[in-house]
Amino acid sequence: MEALNIILLIIEYVIFIYFGFASLYVFIFALAGQFYKDPSFKNSGEFKKIAVLIPGYKEDQVIVNVAKSALQQDYPSDRYDVVVIADSFQESTLDQLKALPIKLIEVSFEKSTKSKALNKAMAQLGDAYDVALILDADNIMESDFISKMDEAFANGCTVVQGHRVAKNVNTSFAILDAISEEVNNHIFRKGHRKLGLSASLIGSAMAFDYAFFKDVMANVNAVGGFDKELEFKLIKDKIILEYINDAYVYDEKIQRSKDFQNQRRRWLSAQFVYLRRYFLPGLKGFLLQGNVDFIDKVYQMVTPPRILLLGVVTILTGIYALLQFVFPEFVTNIEPTYWYVAFGLTVLAFFLSIPRKFYNADTLKAAITLPKAFFLMFLMLFKLKGANKKFIHTQHGTLNDQKS
Repeated sequence: MEALNIILLIIEYVIFIYFGFASLYVFIFALAGQFYKDPSFKNSGEFKKIAVLIPGYKEDQVIVNVAKSALQQDYPSDRYDVVVIADSFQESTLDQLKALPIKLIEVSFEKSTKSKALNKAMAQLGDAYDVALILDADNIMESDFISKMDEAFANGCTVVQGHRVAKNVNTSFAILDAISEEVNNHIFRKGHRKLGLSASLIGSAMAFDYAFFKDVMANVNAVGGFDKELEFKLIKDKIILEYINDAYVYDEKIQRSKDFQNQRRRWLSAQFVYLRRYFLPGLKGFLLQGNVDFIDKVYQMVTPPRILLLGVVTILTGIYALLQFVFPEFVTNIEPTYWYVAFGLTVLAFFLSIPRKFYNADTLKAAITLPKAFFLMFLMLFKLKGANKKFIHTQHGTLNDQKS
């Protein structure tokens, strides 16, 4: 019996330390994000040659409009090229793309990945560019996006992440996905930069010194989460990942529960893969080189996704409150007060991170879907096998109906 009590004691403390520290972590960076200001870049007057790389796999529904939109930048047209990297597109789509003043690179792989497409495209493009700007096949840039990237690189930046925001909020899942993106923008980009750490990459709306990116990408072979592998390689070498909050790219948000499952399964799988791959190097980099960025990135692979954090902390706090007030004779090893603090920090972190524009009736309606989203995320933890060994495609295109 004594052995069982010791085991339960250890389990209880491990659970609290894991979720309690995660709550404190997101709160600290959420608070720091409130004081973030975009870096002040001086206009150098030079216009760097920029390659806007748009890889797409079977994105016939959205790619033509995205390519047309990418041509509408307030940046000299002779100083940037829109490069569509077409994997498994229909002939009719290819014909429409060929009619546009863009560069079209057709690729085909036995196993398609974003990293393969980018590497193949840069091999064909050569080295005539200063900056590589990466978009997803559904992304729409604000008209001044390239200009803001140009200013950043003219002022010495090597890697810059832009502000990706929702293009659509037409379903409950789309609203939740849009809020999730903004929470991550606030905590992992604004908050981190304010405290001197690198911003997290998202996979699109990001730009790199072209020669540097081409060289680094040659050694990136990720099936899923290529941006995470890229991020680890950069931070390992102490490259600062900058963030510009007012450089906007509009991104299509997940609209259906099925797409939510596919996307989150891919993300969770990548999180476990890179945790295993970089845990020891990250620990070594921190202890021997003082690389705080590196160990922070490793911890981000340990910490639960925000929706799981909120859901689990809420449930556990509720259980401890129930035991304290309904079954006071049941003694716990962790004082319920500590869970109340963890819950309060988590809720405050979300409150500080969610933009005021989402405080409306539509968000309240979408909140009803939160338990379903939490349950789907929880189930994904048991369905990760093989997810990072094959490309999981999420089809883009806005739904006409309002069903999620």
